[in-house]
Amino acid sequence: MEARATTFYALLLTSFQLLLTCHVTFAAGGKWDLLLSNVGISAMHMQLLPNDRVVMFDRTNFGPSNISLPNGNCRNNPQDAVSKIDCTAHSIEYNVESNTIRPLTVQSNTWCSSGSLRSDGVLVQTGGDRDGELKARTFSPCDDNECDWVEINNGLARRRWYSSNHILPDGKQIIIGGQRQFNYEFFPKTTSPNVIDLPFLAETNDRGEENNLYPYVFSTPMEIYLYSLTTERYYSTMLITKW
Repeated sequence: MEARATTFYALLLTSFQLLLTCHVTFAAGGKWDLLLSNVGISAMHMQLLPNDRVVMFDRTNFGPSNISLPNGNCRNNPQDAVSKIDCTAHSIEYNVESNTIRPLTVQSNTWCSSGSLRSDGVLVQTGGDRDGELKARTFSPCDDNECDWVEINNGLARRRWYSSNHILPDGKQIIIGGQRQFNYEFFPKTTSPNVIDLPFLAETNDRGEENNLYPYVFSTPMEIYLYSLTTERYYSTMLITKW
């Protein structure tokens, strides 16, 4: 265990050193350019894809956005908090090369969801709020502007809000924690138990406090390091070695 902890902190120190080097390198030059004055949505979540497209998306239940869905399409959701019928998009794809955007259709609420890229470049986004808390969503990059979000009902075994996703060496994703979820699961679901208890998250949770949200996760080829900041301001670490 001591050797593993030493490895973790060595990796953490190396990461900080790389960040410091980047800051020193770029602080002396460069400038910001406004590429588009309005993309129509707030980019609560954003992911760069392997084909130099950027997917952005926001919550769906806070009213209309400033960009319409294509072809007169609308979302019809009687449970929506604001707009039962919503003809605006809450996700877009930005084309870096052409500096253009196109609206995408995300059906369920992605507020405070989590995600990660698969090894083939497909974005897997899981959880969210209300109608999105058990959903899994995938977005497969394309160059013909025909791809869109695919939603999987009950893709998760537990509701996930503020969880963390990390790709594993075998291609699956581990999904850890979330509000009041002291456990983890895998996507796609496996034949083993769908949910594995993780007492570490309960032990480092402050009752009545919104902590342990988006837990920090770092992976090595054989282990996953998970760490959390407790009320005493000490970092606690946990190892996951089986998946």
